[in-house]
Amino acid sequence: MRVVTAAEMYAIDRYTIEHIGISEEALMENAGQAAARVLLERISPFQRIAVLAGAGNNGGDGFIMARVLKSWGYTVDLWLIPPKERIKGAAKKALEIYENCGYEVKSFIGNEPLFFQQMLSYHVLIDALLGIGVKGPVQSPYKEIIDAMNHHHDAVVYAIDVPSGVPADGGEIGAAVYADMTITIQYPKLSAYTFPSADYYGELVVVDIGIPPRSSEHHAAFRKVWMKEDVIRTLPERKRASHKGVHGKGLIIGGSQRMTGAVMMAAKAALRSGAGLLTLAIPETIYPVVASGVLEAMYHPCSAKNGGFAGEIDWIHLDMDAIAIGPGMGRLEGTKPIVQAALAQEVPVVLDADALFFWSDYARFLKKRTSPTIVTPHPGEMARMLGLSIREVENDRFQVSRQMAIDYGIYVVLKGPYTIVATPDGKQYINTTGNPALAKGGSGDALTGMILAFLMQHRSLEAAISNAVWVHGKAADFLVKTKHSPFDVLATDVISAIPNVLSSLCKGKK
Repeated sequence: MRVVTAAEMYAIDRYTIEHIGISEEALMENAGQAAARVLLERISPFQRIAVLAGAGNNGGDGFIMARVLKSWGYTVDLWLIPPKERIKGAAKKALEIYENCGYEVKSFIGNEPLFFQQMLSYHVLIDALLGIGVKGPVQSPYKEIIDAMNHHHDAVVYAIDVPSGVPADGGEIGAAVYADMTITIQYPKLSAYTFPSADYYGELVVVDIGIPPRSSEHHAAFRKVWMKEDVIRTLPERKRASHKGVHGKGLIIGGSQRMTGAVMMAAKAALRSGAGLLTLAIPETIYPVVASGVLEAMYHPCSAKNGGFAGEIDWIHLDMDAIAIGPGMGRLEGTKPIVQAALAQEVPVVLDADALFFWSDYARFLKKRTSPTIVTPHPGEMARMLGLSIREVENDRFQVSRQMAIDYGIYVVLKGPYTIVATPDGKQYINTTGNPALAKGGSGDALTGMILAFLMQHRSLEAAISNAVWVHGKAADFLVKTKHSPFDVLATDVISAIPNVLSSLCKGKK
């Protein structure tokens, strides 16, 4: 399932009309019909429905939906907000067909008091006001109508394509519809996966209107929601003759006097995610604590200083297929040289947590690496790495993560709700699993260990990273769905839930 910007959606529509040969009227009819079918499954014939339609294609979709619902015997009022003469193109044709069926159009202009009075009597409000073309603050009378919709708490609100007032590409929001459900046409828009805009969508339902894949392949960047089907398709199968050596020899470098737990959680998550052999390189001062907590790992104690790494590791005696570095290391003097030395090894390297703090000291060398580099920042870390504010990162998550991956030739895992995995060739994969239970210390350490383990077992790096992110989020979903609340989940609980998720996925492959 692709995700597009407003400009890309317009380009896709144009190409479909001009080169594929599907008319604008046909696309609009398909959109209205598909959206109406969704509502027919959810709305009772005994409910009073109002379709609030604007002047653009979004309004045209609303005209068709009103016609379809009325033809099925539903009680529907179609309110046209702008003057009728402003309706053009395919939307005008859709309105003519609606009226030719003998159905009434209620005009907002000149009937404003009646509109606001009658709004309180509707059980269902269908937002077909503004669509993806909105730019800047919402103007009157749409602002007043949106405010009234949001204050009508007894009505269920369905938005078409995007909630009116929400920019399709995300960003700052003024007046906007809070929808209970948004029925998106053909492809989700960026704002469905960024905040604060995603909060306005409610449940997201995507309807297909017959646009062929060729249109999006030519006119949209590669952004894809990573689905359960993708995980099942790409999850590796273990052969009966396999042994621990073929499932990867991983090295995790981390830990310090103040943060012994971080490296332990990363290690346990890696082992639960299938790593064949795992070695922990840790400061020698914390070896007794860590070794007693992770029995299945091997250890490489390193010289320590001030509770952390002194700055040297004996690489000669280490055998690894991939490295994860950063969990619990601390921003100490000895951290930076060890990160730089890890990046000099000819294996994939996952940089997380404190390993990202010294970004400016080694970033320029990353493109020279012949092995993959994966960075896993949260928005605050990303902001510090790129010299941006957190707001700038959050308002443009897709472009910021994509550009960083391309510029440095790395894989970027921009964490948070709807984590984005960006690849060096500009592709992006969006994760929809997870919940607020993951907003707790240790969650990122667990994800780092999972990414390390999956890197060593998958053929495709982007599949490995995306699968680790998906399983990590799904483990939190499993916990909240079964015996936990979003408040009480610990990172160690997430690790303990990994087997439940992997077991379900393995059964799905059969």
